[in-house]
Amino acid sequence: MTAVGEPRLLAVSDLHVRHAENADIAAGLHPGHPGDWLIVAGDVDERIESVVATLAVLRERFAQVLWTPGNHELWTRAKNARADAVEQLAGVARYDELVRRCRDVGVLTPEDAWPVWDGPGGPAVIASLFVPYDYSFLPAGTTTSEEGLAAAYAAGVVCTDEYLLHPAPYATRAEWSAARVASTATRLDALDPDLPTVLVNHWPLVREPCDVLWYPEFALWCGTTATADWHRRYRARAVVHGHLHIPRTVTVDGVPFVEVSLGYPREWRRHSERVGGHFPDLLPRTVLPAS
Repeated sequence: MTAVGEPRLLAVSDLHVRHAENADIAAGLHPGHPGDWLIVAGDVDERIESVVATLAVLRERFAQVLWTPGNHELWTRAKNARADAVEQLAGVARYDELVRRCRDVGVLTPEDAWPVWDGPGGPAVIASLFVPYDYSFLPAGTTTSEEGLAAAYAAGVVCTDEYLLHPAPYATRAEWSAARVASTATRLDALDPDLPTVLVNHWPLVREPCDVLWYPEFALWCGTTATADWHRRYRARAVVHGHLHIPRTVTVDGVPFVEVSLGYPREWRRHSERVGGHFPDLLPRTVLPAS
């Protein structure tokens, strides 16, 4: 990155480093100022070891790194006696292991105290959240989650989470989401009411970013209506998310919702031009100071 004269709050998500080209891009992420912070809003990889190794390298470079999980970090593929026991962890146990490993390398998680960004565009509390979806972003013509899921299955649109993202000890992913909504709202309610926030979550906190999905049924796996007013309620200066692989900014009630995803190589090739071996228009994106 080109050197700049002041520190920035930067963000990226959906690095998916199991793809070699994406791993090269992640390896090329560097601060432009010694005071730069980096938000990593989920979907670094599917293997715990790879997630932590990638974040550890970034933590060596940036003044602060904040991570929140995406659905891919929570996938459990290995379910056999010969597989790595850590990679067989599922649900809350898997998330807890990721949190523990991130703390070991100095990366902040949603379970840590939220820091205050005092650089340009601040002060603002950087609230790393872990609030999954609950199937309440319904497809048109449906009124319940059950109807929505039936419509999605009928259309052949089914997220891999249905097979790999296990909610244990919760009975369902929706129950896990409800528990996270409740505990997170309690923490946000306790913040200093005079401080604005930057809210960070892998899944969008409002429905609007999903309006351009090629397959609208996929919105079921993209968030929860329970967070629809959080940008107003918690004084958000910006909201950062990933997940959709559609990097853009959508303004809702005057608040920028910034998608910071890289996505899969076949996707970012469509919206980026390679220049001299680097992708200057891709990432990381500047959250603060706002342009």
